[in-house]
Amino acid sequence: MEEALDCSFFTEQHAFILAMMLANIDHLTAQIKELTGKIEVLCQPYLHQIAQLDAIPGFGVITAQDIIAETGVDMAVFPTAGHLCSWARQAPQVKESGGKRKGKNATGQGNPYLGGALGEAAVNAGRTSTFLGTKYRRLVRHMPKKKAQGAISRSQLVICYELLSDPEAEYEDLGTDYYERRGYKVILEPLEPDILPVTKAS
Repeated sequence: MEEALDCSFFTEQHAFILAMMLANIDHLTAQIKELTGKIEVLCQPYLHQIAQLDAIPGFGVITAQDIIAETGVDMAVFPTAGHLCSWARQAPQVKESGGKRKGKNATGQGNPYLGGALGEAAVNAGRTSTFLGTKYRRLVRHMPKKKAQGAISRSQLVICYELLSDPEAEYEDLGTDYYERRGYKVILEPLEPDILPVTKAS
């Protein structure tokens, strides 16, 4: 940085502005550190749930904290995972016609903080060698990336629901070969030639 600034174009005015910018960076860094400490204190009662969600591909501690902050840890308020996804506006089958959204979650955009956390987590999951990563790469072959990421976000939220519903539950990845193992094995065999009936000459 010193070499870059060692030129005739770097004036006292530049130094003044740069000092202000550095001071502002130091101030924001101190605030981030303070907020991080506060968040860690508030998350103490939920360390087990955070660890559960942290195991989901694409997630991390911060994403887990974001999810819990927005949904809470009591999944009894949602009868099913589908209800949670609908509340979060992560339900599928939303169609748009004439500029109007149609479908179960057509009434709004959902929680922007939850949506942002899930969106980032879906992008991260798509880069992993996991079941969710494989699912994303399969989906993106025949649909737009945004839509494929939305499908992964919904899958991640369903996993969150199941984990938070059971304190003993642990995430277990299905594996990158899940679809191959679940599919059917097709064996091709040659057909026997048609046997024509033999007729006797009269």
